[in-house]
Amino acid sequence: MADLQISNPFSNLQSVFCNSVDAVLSVLIAPSCAACESLLEHPTQGPVCPLCWASILPLTPPLCEQCGDPLPTWRAISVPLARCPRCRRTPRVVDRARAVGAYHGALRAIVHAFKYEGRRSLARPLADLMRRRGIDVLAGASCVIPVPLHASRRRQRGFNQANDLARRLDLPVVPALRRVRATATQTDLPAAQRHRNVRDAFAVTRSASTLGRAIVVLVDDVSTTGATLEACARVLKEAGVKEVRALTAARVVSSR
Repeated sequence: MADLQISNPFSNLQSVFCNSVDAVLSVLIAPSCAACESLLEHPTQGPVCPLCWASILPLTPPLCEQCGDPLPTWRAISVPLARCPRCRRTPRVVDRARAVGAYHGALRAIVHAFKYEGRRSLARPLADLMRRRGIDVLAGASCVIPVPLHASRRRQRGFNQANDLARRLDLPVVPALRRVRATATQTDLPAAQRHRNVRDAFAVTRSASTLGRAIVVLVDDVSTTGATLEACARVLKEAGVKEVRALTAARVVSSR
């Protein structure tokens, strides 16, 4: 006997309701996608259209085992532990870093809307992508640690985007770091000055004493040169943490 297909009245009613709300919002407000600015057909499903989400491609392997930058294929074949020239030239404190994708196109627009326009509903779908594409970084970790904002920046923005992402990665969130010095935004600085800008800007909190010799994952929205992540990792390792990994929503891919 064929299986009986039993419809869910509540699910059908919910679908009809959402479609009705979508139609009303489309007429009254005409909301646009936060990434491509096209009109949203289903605004109740979030501020970004399905096409923009689908356009976010993962970084193409082979990747640097340490920072996550794409590598030329020959290097992955010829070197067992493949690392990019920058990681081979300069010792890194972060043991392994990964990101959802490159910081351009739709992903850049989405992160900008989340971070600067207060579209906090984007934290969940961004974290879903981070969880799927950063599975190797999260595996075996005991907790995630959001990169903190200085109190003045936190008051100005109203939230810490790194904390919003970390709370949705299905691991315990430990506020093990605090920013003890206000710094200029990294966005306005050339690469050579970013490490100096965040030097001694972080310290551990009392929560760090619970970590012991743990494997932890730093969480942030964007990694540009990795200076902020490196500064955080250095403080955590000085406090006794065994391994520090990093997972971000996006990363600026180094030009070769």
